[in-house]
Amino acid sequence: MKEVKSPRKPLIYYYGIVLLVLLLFNLLVTPLLSQRQVQEVDYGTFMSMIDEKNIGEVEVSDSSIVFTDKEGTTVYETGAMEDPGLTERLYASGAVFAKDIERTMSPVLSFLLTFVLPMVIFIGLGQYMSKKILQQMGGKNSMSFGMGKSNAKVYVQSTEGIRFDDVAGEDEAKESLAEIVDYLHNPKKYTDVGASMPKGVLLVGPPGTGKTMLAKAVAGEANVPFFSISGSEFVEMFVGMGASKVRDLFRQAKEKAPCIVFIDEIDAIGKKRDGQYGGNDEREQTLNQLLTEMDGFEGNNGVIILAATNRPESLDPALTRPGRFDRRVPVELPDLQGREAILKVHAKKIKVADDVDFHTIARMASGASGAELANIINEAALRAVRSGRTVVSEADLEESIEVVIAGYQKKNAVLSDQEKRVVAYHEIGHALVAAMQSHSAPVQKITIIPRTSGALGYTMQVEEGDKYLMTKQEIENKIATFTGGRAAEEVVFGEITTGASNDIEQATKLARAMITRYGMSDEFDMVAMETVNNQYLGGDTSLACSADTQKEIDRKVVELVKAQHEKAKKILQENREKLDVLAEYLYEKETITGGEFMKILNGQEE
Repeated sequence: MKEVKSPRKPLIYYYGIVLLVLLLFNLLVTPLLSQRQVQEVDYGTFMSMIDEKNIGEVEVSDSSIVFTDKEGTTVYETGAMEDPGLTERLYASGAVFAKDIERTMSPVLSFLLTFVLPMVIFIGLGQYMSKKILQQMGGKNSMSFGMGKSNAKVYVQSTEGIRFDDVAGEDEAKESLAEIVDYLHNPKKYTDVGASMPKGVLLVGPPGTGKTMLAKAVAGEANVPFFSISGSEFVEMFVGMGASKVRDLFRQAKEKAPCIVFIDEIDAIGKKRDGQYGGNDEREQTLNQLLTEMDGFEGNNGVIILAATNRPESLDPALTRPGRFDRRVPVELPDLQGREAILKVHAKKIKVADDVDFHTIARMASGASGAELANIINEAALRAVRSGRTVVSEADLEESIEVVIAGYQKKNAVLSDQEKRVVAYHEIGHALVAAMQSHSAPVQKITIIPRTSGALGYTMQVEEGDKYLMTKQEIENKIATFTGGRAAEEVVFGEITTGASNDIEQATKLARAMITRYGMSDEFDMVAMETVNNQYLGGDTSLACSADTQKEIDRKVVELVKAQHEKAKKILQENREKLDVLAEYLYEKETITGGEFMKILNGQEE
């Protein structure tokens, strides 16, 4: 994608250059011009001028004598000679002994060179630069120092860059945007039916899902100018500058219509007007100007607005209404098929072994965004380089997923035998509870090698496919699996450690969601006790109930987790022999696959 930039320097930039030229002129050129030519004479002439009392100032040194005539208009220099009575004769002639005779020119010439000439240069260059700036701006006066001008980047059609084929896993979003591009190419096909394209398209989704990349793909596909700017670039220190930038952006867009304007992170200027600020607030003025430009008395025919955000709930309703942003395009986390397609797109940039199964890698990377999948591919390539290989294997990709999930292996971390044994029982406890329950994801890998994330080991479970719904039984089984590590410590060692901190957090979070959000409590039935804020930015929750109800919720959460904890301990007690065999095997091997785990488990059953 070729970016065409038209830099417009502010006026202060050019005047700064003029001042720098004048400063250098005064420091370097003026002293050279101001030095007057010194006339060299013989010693006899010097003696004659003494006798004629025509000496003004005199400077005597060991090697030379510098003197002026009585009027001080000419500077003379002669060599020093042995002359014992020179000082008395000079004094008698009325000469003035000087330490350093100034070699200055006449005051008139000095005034012309040091003041008049620089002023002429300053005014001439200033007028020339102002004229050039006005020509660049189309003859229109700008605001002081170029403030209030839109600095949107302009992209044009190019044979290079991102296309729709380079974006995988978001077929619905691509279809919606492809319709926009098709309308710009063939508007008659739509106008014949009486259809009109949306004025604005809002891309919403979690970070890293490819919203900005989709906008770049639109720029690569469209044969029209494409303006790109970030929402934060509208916010200025001076009130009114943001609104001025909006006006200037749409003025440029209308001049180049039909065109597309892309505003990234629009929530920076499009937040709800909740009355917390006065009417002179900069963000509010900028938003009001944007609302007017998108759908006001003066239409913006031929200008289509694309915008991206991961906080759609914070946008002002006047901005998201039909007529402004007519269409909302969700750009969600990719599903299994989408993850596989994204992995294959990014794998084209590296050398991959022929036997790599991207379907398996996609299953292991459940819940990963497009950016995280790209990072997984890159981490795998880096691991291959560290191993001295030129081709990326499936093992590299699997390890890179673990790096993204749990961090790098801590090679210098040395666990004591007792700690290592506790971690082995802890991880086998998770895996064994999961395997002994129905509707649990199969175990993919178990390891007790410490990671940089702080985990001393982990158990990886991988679903066969994407799950969009979970039953109450499945969630309870998942909570029991989380408690399986602590339960194994209690069953085997009769004491507990700090290793279950993350398990406790995950189990509590899931149990609370069952009661407050999923309506899986007999007491509260289908009443929502909790609301989700920023669903695309972590999904923080806040309770929406009384203090008494919160107390009852806490009691229910404790009961639920405690019941599943007891269930996990019961499973491990009933399968204590299998627990010991598997933990001993893991202690020796440090890392085992799900296949090895199930083989030993089934062998014991026989």
